[in-house]
Amino acid sequence: MEKMISICGNICNDCAAFKATLEDDDLKRKETAESWSKRYESDIKPEDINCEGCLSKGKIVFSYCNVCEIRKCGFEKGVENCAHCDEYTCEKLENF
Repeated sequence: MEKMISICGNICNDCAAFKATLEDDDLKRKETAESWSKRYESDIKPEDINCEGCLSKGKIVFSYCNVCEIRKCGFEKGVENCAHCDEYTCEKLENF
């Protein structure tokens, strides 16, 4: 599979949620939910761990992707990812 690079520059193929979705692996979903809940001090459930990559419009993305300002900005500007933006690096990306 070709590498999918998110708008912020993360490699989706390396993301635990992306891998769990691609492999339809409930154990990986559970492990990722537990890990991310601790790391981000949130209540993330295994059923929340579904993502086809942040570039997939209208498809399955992790819940945070729906409120991500970097993703929203990239779609509004129509850039492949932040590296292709005239404002690279901006405050949103630096704060991330």
